[in-house]
Amino acid sequence: MHIPFQTIQWDNIPKEEHPGATGTSFWQVLQLPGLRIRLVEYTAGYLADHWCQKGHIVHCLEGEFESELETGDFFTLTAGMSYVVSDDASSHRSISKNGVKLLIVDGDFLKK
Repeated sequence: MHIPFQTIQWDNIPKEEHPGATGTSFWQVLQLPGLRIRLVEYTAGYLADHWCQKGHIVHCLEGEFESELETGDFFTLTAGMSYVVSDDASSHRSISKNGVKLLIVDGDFLKK
């Protein structure tokens, strides 16, 4: 994968609305070959509507959220914290009581 230097002006990238089981997520997406970079916001009361198998690098920019694993484990991430998981390594879903803003990176490099 070859990505030349570029800046990302997030204000120029439209927000996509994705309803959860409860609440809503808003995504701003920069798609490159084999790489997706997103700014994602979850509204207060957000619960993902599915168990995700995709790998991600998730960095919490503002607020806090819980990442629930299908095993029943919960991990709370607050501003400045990150997590990483490979594709098909752990089923997970996000929960946000008060809303959160995240930077999420995923792509081919996280495949098992």
